[in-house]
Amino acid sequence: MTTTVLIVDDQAMVREGFGALLAAQPDLTVVGGAADGLEAVTLARRLRPDVVLMDVRMPRLDGLAATRLLLDAPPPAHRPRVLMLTTFDLDDYVYEALRAGASGFLLKDAPASELVQAVRVVAAGDALLAPSVTRRLIERFTRQSPGPRNRPAALDTLTPREVEVLVLMARGRSNQEIAADLVIAEQTVKTHVSRILTKLDRRDRVQAVVYAYESGLVVPGE
Repeated sequence: MTTTVLIVDDQAMVREGFGALLAAQPDLTVVGGAADGLEAVTLARRLRPDVVLMDVRMPRLDGLAATRLLLDAPPPAHRPRVLMLTTFDLDDYVYEALRAGASGFLLKDAPASELVQAVRVVAAGDALLAPSVTRRLIERFTRQSPGPRNRPAALDTLTPREVEVLVLMARGRSNQEIAADLVIAEQTVKTHVSRILTKLDRRDRVQAVVYAYESGLVVPGE
């Protein structure tokens, strides 16, 4: 099965470079490119890509606003997976994008192999949360913009094991690492993650992690 990708960046050289890299992969197809957020929303709604590579800072409409427009649209509107492309000086935008439902982010200077793998991970319905830099940034901006610290009632719907899994997810553990930590099968972890998302009404793993921090279940720096 081929994954379709829309590349959004205001620099033509970046769009062409990423496009050539991804198009060379047998399981990825680049369906288009956009130079700003408005064009990205229009093309995404028409082309219905599986994944949108979204730059953060662009003219007319930035990547954060474009992400919100794409992911806040009610069904039956197509809602692609969004992978944010950024640099360290735009991290505050990225955190807001994660809250809006983006499936993760990647630094623009990441190796080519990481970009290809990131697209595959996001397309598969997972979230790009494993790199330690992601974990640090989520902690940093949750600390700067703390959410309500009263324990949400939704957390009480989780079993003790599901709470353990959510905490480990928030600390950046992969399913394989969680399985090793808890001495359970990786398939069992996947089942727990699925139930967590359902009970907390979260779209994907990223939103569950943000929820864990903002609810106070996980304290940054612990």
